[in-house]
Amino acid sequence: MPGGPVLIEGPVEVVLPDGTRARSDRFVVAVCTCRRSRRYPWCDTSHRRRVRRDDREV
Repeated sequence: MPGGPVLIEGPVEVVLPDGTRARSDRFVVAVCTCRRSRRYPWCDTSHRRRVRRDDREV
């Protein structure tokens, strides 16, 4: 899905632009590509569109 995560078979080690390393030992890892995740580089589904109650049609 465009704007969604990339699924990678683990374990995975990601080197971030600042040189720090993030590691996951899970068998499948969702890596964030939209940079909205609060757990970056791991996806926390923040890419999904949020709908406020006031924005919904009545």
